[in-house]
Formats: sequence, structure tokens, C-alpha cells
Amino acid sequence: MGCGCGLAQKWNGGQDKKMKSHTKYLTMNVSARMDFVNITSEVSAAVAESGVREGLCLVNPMHITASVFINDDEPGLHEDYKRWLEGLAPYDSSPQRYHHNRTGEDNGDAHHKRQVMGREVVIAITRGKLDFGRWEQIFYGEFDGRRPKRVLIKIIGE
Repeated sequence: MGCGCGLAQKWNGGQDKKMKSHTKYLTMNVSARMDFVNITSEVSAAVAESGVREGLCLVNPMHITASVFINDDEPGLHEDYKRWLEGLAPYDSSPQRYHHNRTGEDNGDAHHKRQVMGREVVIAITRGKLDFGRWEQIFYGEFDGRRPKRVLIKIIGE
């Protein structure tokens, strides 16, 4: 993969390596309105399938009422998140609290929760594995559950 400027050869020791790309979709169907699902093993499996040894892995929920984030897999922390998010943006189907609900939806709170928890994560891949800190895990955060939603796993690298 050269740019015609000689930089690609300097950066990779004089060898042009072929960039790989791998895409996988997960389908999430969380029965609760709000919950967190550890998807680390599914993402790790996708990295192994990809054959990428050095690169990046993007994980994106592809829905505006869901999130993907990295943190500790500790039930007390997850309960704290739920309480904190409900305090910031409580569920209320009325259009008085959330103007978004004037469209006939009842999920104005879910949009706010997603905004706070973030859209996606990018994780380094080193020697064919996700390169995490000691306690880091990947979570799918659902804020308007009870229907199927897709999660994109996109892996690029060498």
C-alpha cells in the first residue's frame, strides 16, 4: 500500500503489506428497556476470524438508541450506570418532557442516554488479539429494547 511518496516504505520497513478488512454483524434483541450486554467474546472471535495481526477494530451499535462502550464487567457498576442514566434522562413517554415524543415515539430518553454513553469504540489489535487494559471489556448498551438491533464489527489491518 504505497502513496507514491516513499512514506509507506519507511513506516513498514520497506515492505508493502496488504491491508485486510473484515466485517461482522451481531443481532441484539434485549428484552429489557435498558440493559448492558458483554460482547467481548463475540468481538474477539471476529478478530480471530479476520486474520488481522496488527490493526484496529471498530464496534458500533448502528442504532440511535443504543451504545457500545468499554468498562469493567462489574454488576454494581452496571447498576450504578442504570440509576445514573435514569436520573439524567428518566423514561417518560409524554411529549411534555421530551419533544421527540411528539412524533409518536416514546423513546426520547433513550436518545439522551445513548448520547451520554457514546456511539462506538475503537480497540487496537496487537499480535492478533484485542489490546485491552486489565479490566476492560466491551458492552452493548440498550436504552430502548424489545426489538432486534444490529451491531457492526469492522476490523482493518495487516
